[in-house]
Amino acid sequence: MTTMTETSARFREFKMPDVGEGLTEAEILKWFVQPGDTVTDGQVVCEVETAKAAVELPIPFDGVVHELRFPEGTTVDVGQVIIAIDVAPGSGDAPAPAPAAPAQEPVESADAGDGDAPKGRTPVLVGYGVAESSTKRRPRKGATAAPEAAVVAAAVQAELNGHAAPAAPAAAPASAPTVPAQGGRPLAKPPVRKLAKDLGIDLATVVPTGRDGVITREDVHAAEAPAVTAPVAAPASSPTSSEAPAAAVASGSARETRIPVKGVRKAIAQAMVGSAFTAPHVTEFVTVDVTRTMKLVAELKEDKDMAGVRVNPLLIIAKALLVAIKRNPEVNAAWDEANQEIVQKHYVNLGIAAATPRGLIVPNIKDAHDQTLPQLAASLGELVATARDGKTSPAAMAGGTVTITNVGVFGVDTGTPILNPGESAILAVGAIKLQPWVHKGKVKPRQVTTLALSFDHRLVDGELGSKVLADVAAILEQPKRLITWA
Repeated sequence: MTTMTETSARFREFKMPDVGEGLTEAEILKWFVQPGDTVTDGQVVCEVETAKAAVELPIPFDGVVHELRFPEGTTVDVGQVIIAIDVAPGSGDAPAPAPAAPAQEPVESADAGDGDAPKGRTPVLVGYGVAESSTKRRPRKGATAAPEAAVVAAAVQAELNGHAAPAAPAAAPASAPTVPAQGGRPLAKPPVRKLAKDLGIDLATVVPTGRDGVITREDVHAAEAPAVTAPVAAPASSPTSSEAPAAAVASGSARETRIPVKGVRKAIAQAMVGSAFTAPHVTEFVTVDVTRTMKLVAELKEDKDMAGVRVNPLLIIAKALLVAIKRNPEVNAAWDEANQEIVQKHYVNLGIAAATPRGLIVPNIKDAHDQTLPQLAASLGELVATARDGKTSPAAMAGGTVTITNVGVFGVDTGTPILNPGESAILAVGAIKLQPWVHKGKVKPRQVTTLALSFDHRLVDGELGSKVLADVAAILEQPKRLITWA
């Protein structure tokens, strides 16, 4: 689809593209440019989050940013214009016809309006007013304005920045925290949001001291003690929008937090429900002595051929699963409900479940079956690093065939994993612990773990699933089978 339009010889508009294989909307996480900034073809101007991943969007032409149509935190439909670019700055042409305010005047007064504003739009966005009966703007710089008008303009600017504006220009007491209303979103960088989440602090109750009303780490720490020891006063009008940010819902005390289900989390929920109630799951378990595997990991860490890549037990487990699939290729398949067919895959796109600040995602290593051990180690390292940075692309999560989920990193012995939609099997790896084990007729301390394999019983019967799980266990018990069985 076309993602840019030409509004005149001078101004061009860039639309929200379909960055996620048919997804219909995306949330603007962060703008990297502001009105007046110069941009070049291919420069990243913003980061958006779809139901699958966070994606950076590059601008496809040179020019100067004329206008940002939506603030950070706004969910925008695919095809809507998100930014306007002046591709011929200084040419003297008339401003491009658009409902937005000029770049020099991003702040509108509270009575600014536009009859063409989209239906149902509740936030005050750049270029869209809240009243339909007036088209007045606040005076330009240098013009005399009443103090009340200045307060109103400041309130609207706060809402443009993600804070909610008060209903009237009356100023709140200096000591009162800034609490968003009507779906407003406190301004804070992702690390600060994570800190607040970890501490159980609602950002809506934190008083911002950073520039332009941005909440800092210090603000969060300052709010930590009061948030625990003192009740939070309820605002005069509590947020009621279904798209309101996480906020304490209690009278006199913060007893609940409500978090909107959207983006990656919403997609996860829908996919897991669909998988759990569509594919008949069967899970089998095996406990195995992996002492020799742990010794191999230690040796590989010192091997010069593995220099520059991360070696850990997951690498050997991944290789073991690939060998087990090679020995039992029927497990690498998918159920085609529409055509009532079992689709055998002659390649393995190995999915690795990764926990990220935005939720669980499952990127996969394309054609993992063709990779050597050093190549697989490099691919695993790159996949994990990209996921932690929140940069995993939708393409990296598409087309998986079999998945590994490593719950052992959380100290968990094992679990009953739910299939990634469209896949036939998922292997859960539990914590590797030193346990008493009968070895060569004697009880000795050995490194032991429990594996769990869930599979789609429509296309994988008990015998096939058992063979795959037994092969993985046998390889981890005797890693030399990676050579003899490969």
